[in-house]
Amino acid sequence: MRTLFFCARDFSDYIVIENKRETLARLGNVTVRDLLNDDATQKFFRSKMNFYADCESALSAPIVGKTDVDGLRLDFNFGLRLEVPTGNFHVTISDAVGGQIFLNEDLSDVRLISVEKYFIRWQVDVSLSGRKIFSHTFDAAGQTVTVVSRLTGMGDIISLLPHVRAFKQFHHCDVRIWLHEYMREFAAHLYPDLPQIDAVTFDGYATYYPTMCINDYPQVPFDVRNEPLERGHRKIFGLDVLPPKPTFKPTMPPIIREPYVCIGVQASTTIKGWHYPNGWEIVVDRLKRLGYRVFCIDRHAVETNDNRTIKMPANAEDFTGDFTIMERANMLYHAEFFIGLSSGLAWLAYAVNCPVVMICGFSQDWFEFYTPYRVANRLVCNGCFNDVRVNFVWDVCPYHKGTSRELECQNKITPRQVLSAIEHLIADRGLTPLEVGRT
Repeated sequence: MRTLFFCARDFSDYIVIENKRETLARLGNVTVRDLLNDDATQKFFRSKMNFYADCESALSAPIVGKTDVDGLRLDFNFGLRLEVPTGNFHVTISDAVGGQIFLNEDLSDVRLISVEKYFIRWQVDVSLSGRKIFSHTFDAAGQTVTVVSRLTGMGDIISLLPHVRAFKQFHHCDVRIWLHEYMREFAAHLYPDLPQIDAVTFDGYATYYPTMCINDYPQVPFDVRNEPLERGHRKIFGLDVLPPKPTFKPTMPPIIREPYVCIGVQASTTIKGWHYPNGWEIVVDRLKRLGYRVFCIDRHAVETNDNRTIKMPANAEDFTGDFTIMERANMLYHAEFFIGLSSGLAWLAYAVNCPVVMICGFSQDWFEFYTPYRVANRLVCNGCFNDVRVNFVWDVCPYHKGTSRELECQNKITPRQVLSAIEHLIADRGLTPLEVGRT
């Protein structure tokens, strides 16, 4: 039995994204039948499937959704998977809501797999010798749905989980999730209604593989840079609402009775760092004069990548190390506030309702979660992460790399700007005497 890939979107969109214009020219005005029968196109689609860690298992695993037609099987465990037996069958696959037809072909002895893995309200109709014998509209109600999150970034996972719960509630289905080990305890604490699994199987009704992609690839229905992280996942799950945050309840008492502040000077890459000379030391000194103890809670006290080294401020207390996410969550819950970057720790603080001062100029204000204490210098080059014409992640500084202006979005945020945000936070929260306002 052959495996054939088809796409819901126009194939030329993906070719242009890949800049394979010679392929586009060769295919010309392609039809769906051309795509199914063209070896180069099928190889192109197959290469996109390699993005998923579970690809080989998903392609070979039995399709579990039985029908009343012998040999005809359907499920949604790697996108749409339809097994068509040998015979004079005609298959139509469309959008049950919009009516757009994705495939309308005579097929025999094939396994069809959609390139798109995100939510589509699939409509599948099958005829045999001109007589309709099967019709199915995607409906997860009462079914088992698996969400496999291979995301490694803490912020990506924290922003994802409310949408998983919202999908479960909207579709009235049983949802189970696979997460990396380090996030499981925290997720179980906030989402006890989302049971976790240790292995990915393909025995349910549907499986989703949420991810965040730069550029418009088949894995996602949008470029992550075009949407706030809090809203992006809703498109993957076909949701129209922004789900509420859950309420974190601490499981540990405060580590000290004195007021303290947590800081995080590291991020997933050093280009997200705050690089103003001695900036962190200046901020920590001011916090200590205000009577706060200051704990650095990064995983490492020193990190080097992108040819840059970032060290924990010497005047902060060293709470770096391999703490669990729940231990970090409890520390942040009891802290007066957190000062950091666009990082997983900032998202963790946000998740436990710890006020966040975020030092970040490389992205736009709307991209991460909202905090009134975001610090950026918008009078210099900034926000290029959300410019889809460039690639901040790989080009480091796409506008000014190798010049004196390299990463000025992060370098030219001053300590005075950070301290001003801290003062506003302290005044808003009534955390200290108004002496702060006379700084």
